[in-house]
Amino acid sequence: MAAPLAERLRPKSLDEYIGQHHLVGENGVFRKFFETGNVPSFILWGPPGVGKTTLARLISATLDRPFFTLSAVTAGVKEVREIIEKAKQHHLFRQQTPFLFIDEIHRFNKSQQDSLLGAVEQGIVTLIGATTENPSFEVISPLLSRCQVYILNPMEDDDLRRLLDRALSADEILRSRNARATETEALFRFSGGDARKLLNILDIVAGATDGDITIDDRTVTDCLQQNIALYDKNGEQHYDVISAFIKSVRGSDPDAAIYYLARMLAGGEEPRFIARRLVILASEDVGLANPNALLLANACFDTVHKIGMPEARITLAETTIYLATSPKSNSAYMAIDTALDFVNRDTTNRPVPLHLRNAPTKLMKNAGYAKGYKYAHDYENHFVEQEFMPSSLKNKRFYTPDTGNAAEARIAEFMQRLWGDKKR
Repeated sequence: MAAPLAERLRPKSLDEYIGQHHLVGENGVFRKFFETGNVPSFILWGPPGVGKTTLARLISATLDRPFFTLSAVTAGVKEVREIIEKAKQHHLFRQQTPFLFIDEIHRFNKSQQDSLLGAVEQGIVTLIGATTENPSFEVISPLLSRCQVYILNPMEDDDLRRLLDRALSADEILRSRNARATETEALFRFSGGDARKLLNILDIVAGATDGDITIDDRTVTDCLQQNIALYDKNGEQHYDVISAFIKSVRGSDPDAAIYYLARMLAGGEEPRFIARRLVILASEDVGLANPNALLLANACFDTVHKIGMPEARITLAETTIYLATSPKSNSAYMAIDTALDFVNRDTTNRPVPLHLRNAPTKLMKNAGYAKGYKYAHDYENHFVEQEFMPSSLKNKRFYTPDTGNAAEARIAEFMQRLWGDKKR
């Protein structure tokens, strides 16, 4: 059985590498790595399918240095230490420093990342990490400070076109079947800037076609509808199930929410992705009806980050049930979106009232800046009525308390007591 097209077309030199011109172009930093052989530890940060693993392998192959690889999904501290011991043997025989490539390094917890520190500091290994997550949040500071971070971008349509042309002209199997592309809109759209997805789609179309291969929008769409699991085995997990999970929490059904949480975890979904969604849910859907929800969701994210799986499943479950069974309000979400919509359509540069402006200089004071401002804490109950909006927006409202829940009913009552009918 033939290897997947993505493997058959994996570049063997930097000249065959497509995309990331800012890194591999004529004056790119990776060209300089190859010229000098001086490669620091670094982390490649970018979305899936943009060439992170390929770039790491090219560096090792071009410089002819040992290349160890670990997947953060399956490896633990034990496996890291075993690799480091093997790397030490290379130093004993005065061989070049090996590369240690760790895919999805953001999935390593703190103790796993700590186990790398000594080897990186002592130059036993040159670390190459690959991550789809912001390393500022996912990689511990001591390790991050010892690595350069290089950002990889999604493939542009021009890059995808070059990749498609290379596949059609260079791959023997596609050439033998006279593969040609008459339309590319659906192919590029479904690829979403992911080179691996594009090549996987070509594999699917080839497998669903007898004889000569014609790639057009209808063929691509029909094949993907029939082979959605093959196209992206995590697609349903990542999109449909997370959607059902969010809607179950929003709909106050803890049983459905836990069920979809279990499906995501069993399907290998990144726990921190789920935790981030819970933080968003706490703000967007629970909101001011239960402000403690955001505190718990943030604590959940922090805990998941610290302890990892399998224990993190308990924290995720606790937070999911708490949010699902909390009263709901989207008033803060609606308020900011209403205000943003107004500001984006409002072409007037409305001046801030003079009494609200800062007056750090004498000139500003003489111009009336800060004049007439009333300091709320000087008044009874720490409140005094004054106008805060630009004069042309007097009494304009963006936030409307949802009095259907007890917490915001109290907010509405408090605002009524302070402002009377002006904030109704």
